[in-house]
Amino acid sequence: MNLLLQLLTLTSLCLTVYGLDNGLALTPPMGWLSWERFRCITDCKNDPDNCVSENLYKVMADQIVKDGYLAAGYDHVNIDDCWMAAERDSQGKLVADPERFPNGMKALADYVHSKGLKLGIYESMGYKTCRGLPGTYGHIETDAKTFAEWGIDMVKMDKCHTPGAALTQQGFINMSIAMNKTGRPMIFSCEWPNVGGNRNWTLIANHCNTIRNGRDIQDSWPSLITILDSFITNQDTFAAISKPGSYNDPDMLIIGDYSLSLDQSKSQMALWSIMAVQLMMSNDLRTIPIQFKEILLNKEVIKVNQDKLGIMGKRIMKTPDHQIEIWTKPLSGGSFAVVFFSRAEDIPRPVTVTPERLGFNHTAGYIMYELFDHQHLGHFMADEELSFKVNPVGVVMLRGDPAHGKTKLDIKSNKII
Repeated sequence: MNLLLQLLTLTSLCLTVYGLDNGLALTPPMGWLSWERFRCITDCKNDPDNCVSENLYKVMADQIVKDGYLAAGYDHVNIDDCWMAAERDSQGKLVADPERFPNGMKALADYVHSKGLKLGIYESMGYKTCRGLPGTYGHIETDAKTFAEWGIDMVKMDKCHTPGAALTQQGFINMSIAMNKTGRPMIFSCEWPNVGGNRNWTLIANHCNTIRNGRDIQDSWPSLITILDSFITNQDTFAAISKPGSYNDPDMLIIGDYSLSLDQSKSQMALWSIMAVQLMMSNDLRTIPIQFKEILLNKEVIKVNQDKLGIMGKRIMKTPDHQIEIWTKPLSGGSFAVVFFSRAEDIPRPVTVTPERLGFNHTAGYIMYELFDHQHLGHFMADEELSFKVNPVGVVMLRGDPAHGKTKLDIKSNKII
């Protein structure tokens, strides 16, 4: 019996290496995903500008390039549920809805690629998708080959209408392997943890490039907070699997949609970035107000998210009144990022810390930079205090870089020299 267990473990490890070895998602993927904003709108006759169609994805691809999102790192255009026809073809292959995608997925992929972008697609490791369309279970190799033939770059795999936890978990493993066998590089985004049953987080991370580990986000602040609290509860588990090639996914950025205020939007951008999770916008890029666009295009905040170490930032402490949470993330080169997040809903709250108390002790101190106001704060030794007021449901986000002798602040340029 012991020998059998050892052989099964060895087999699992062999499959694990094969499933992971795609060399992708070395930093958290970034892009745009249709679901939260456009859901399953399929009535193109009455709502042609917002229905799930090749036109919607072409228009969003154009906006991503034109408005600077691609230059900032958002390089994926990702399709969600409701793209396919109600039945597979005579060969058992998936088919895009012929009315809404008249030119087919290969043509759409070619268009997106011509813009310097990548195309993502959706399926479910079940008999059907969440909206009752053909699922991948029982067609794993066929679907992997089809996606590769179309030129797909990322596959989001849901978990609706599944055959049961054990079979579905094996299905995710098999899909990971099948995708690699195609020879086409495709990021694998999994909702495996939401299947149920025993969660082997190491195994999941070894087969999935991004890992959805929570509820679907809705366009509301309470929904966002529910997801955030789940990440806090499980932060040690989630941090252990965050690394180049494998990142957590608390779901989409809803910045620029209907519900979040400016401060709440900054909070989502800061917290998602410090947690080193994928950044997938789900909004209408044609009409997004400029102030929300600026949050999404903040290159200094994105730089924290995209740091090559891939370490997930964690909440390390709260202020005595429990109103301010402090999150930190080690960055490459001995730098660090910190987010002060306010749970208060009434007035701005003060917070005072030192780099040393945050766990950073460079002997020459740090050059501190505020990332949303784009302010150089100057040189602080590890035991020197930093003091701020944080807006209700808002954030202050800082970056600290080891001083290395550069301690002079040029007043005219407001830059360290």
